[in-house]
Amino acid sequence: MKALVTGFEPFGGEAINPAFEAVNVMKDEIGSCQVVKQELPTVFNQSLEVLEEAIEKEQPDIVICVGQAGGRFGLSLERVGINLNEARIPDNAGQQPMGEPIKEDGENAYFSNLPNKAILKELTENNIPASLSYTAGTYVCNHVLYGLMYMIQKKYTHIRGGFIHVPFLPEQTLMKRNTPFMSLDMIVKGLEIAVKITIDNKEDIILPVGETH
Repeated sequence: MKALVTGFEPFGGEAINPAFEAVNVMKDEIGSCQVVKQELPTVFNQSLEVLEEAIEKEQPDIVICVGQAGGRFGLSLERVGINLNEARIPDNAGQQPMGEPIKEDGENAYFSNLPNKAILKELTENNIPASLSYTAGTYVCNHVLYGLMYMIQKKYTHIRGGFIHVPFLPEQTLMKRNTPFMSLDMIVKGLEIAVKITIDNKEDIILPVGETH
């Protein structure tokens, strides 16, 4: 079995991106599963091109894409990607789409098929702050989540895939008062748990979660 785990390059003026910092130091093997790591550009369209090239090359069974969500206090297990590019800031190539669909022939939304509730349960039991999230934003992270699930629906139907947002690292918050952060070790442990639980759970569990507003 093989898992492809991706993280983004820095963006928005940050010197580092906790997503790829964590992905880069994950174990190369989790149980009997080989873990392959890939950095993605924080660029609309190009990010999906690099992702699909990696999928074609590696032929993974699992794809987990990871991104930075500065301001969130825990790991966010994203459940849905929407067919919308809406950029408050330009991407790393200077593109700033404003209300464009990601895929003209795509559905309005696609759901992750990772066992997100099972992952959440295991993270919580390991004292790692985490939650299910119902919005991945409208920037390149959502772009990649939606694009990944579009690929899975259209072409790579055997793959189980999804997206996890991670908080800032401590060093990113030195000049950001009252901003949540998480240690690199904890982020790495959380991502490794996500891979292991995906291997172990072909179906998700029943767990009372959700948002009231």
